[in-house]
Amino acid sequence: MANHFETEIISADSRQFYKEMHIGTAAPTPSELASAKHHFIHHKSVEDHYSVGDFEREAINTLDALFETHDIVIMVGGSGLYVDAVTKGLDAFPKVDSSIRKGLNERLNSSGIESLQEQLKALDPVSYNSIALDNPHRLIRALEICIGSKQPYSSFLTSTNKTRAFKTITIGLTAERDVIYDRINKRVDIMISEGLLDEVKRLQPKKHLNALNTVGYKELFKYFDQEWTLDFAISEIKKNSRRFAKRQLTWFKKNKETLWFDYNTDSHSIIEAITEHQKRLIQ
Repeated sequence: MANHFETEIISADSRQFYKEMHIGTAAPTPSELASAKHHFIHHKSVEDHYSVGDFEREAINTLDALFETHDIVIMVGGSGLYVDAVTKGLDAFPKVDSSIRKGLNERLNSSGIESLQEQLKALDPVSYNSIALDNPHRLIRALEICIGSKQPYSSFLTSTNKTRAFKTITIGLTAERDVIYDRINKRVDIMISEGLLDEVKRLQPKKHLNALNTVGYKELFKYFDQEWTLDFAISEIKKNSRRFAKRQLTWFKKNKETLWFDYNTDSHSIIEAITEHQKRLIQ
């Protein structure tokens, strides 16, 4: 797509931002990066605090610059919240003391995720029933707002989109669930064969960092800590990846304006659809 429209690519994959995480995030290969200019790939360290709000601000600035010379810019990625941050904008949340997040992360590491889930259930039942409770980052974010503001996290969700200086055309690819799950399983095996174990082992001293509390890394940390066998850790990566894919699909299906195509659809048909949709948008 980027080559056809002679444009550049913005990545909205929240884990491909980190330069230490290559194999486990299925980051673009050197040849793919060379085929079209990419932005927001490996531009941060896992040591950096980088929020979705930071990404929204930087991505909008990048888009403003790109639209001076391009009619179309491609954004791609699996992090729905980060995609929405750019296309729709984020809700405004109050600033809270950073010590709250630190304390919650310490509780997560010492007591497990269940205690945090129960606290959110007590403080904000609406969020408890709507966010991905097995995602520590989302869970801690909701809790820190509840604790810091003494109001429910859900009370700050306005669903009011910001005005953007561009129009958005959203493309989605579909496949049967067994095809998706089979590809996930095979991809995990490929990651292992490409050296994921060595990548994770190098990062083990930093496993407490939020960037590394993600599928493919947290499971292998348990293997290196001798809590799990390697076979079990790999099976958990596959299981948790399948669950994540299911949540992704649920998120993206909320957008009723998405143009969906079977994954076997040839690129020319998708390009034609984008071109026709673009014409309607500018009329």
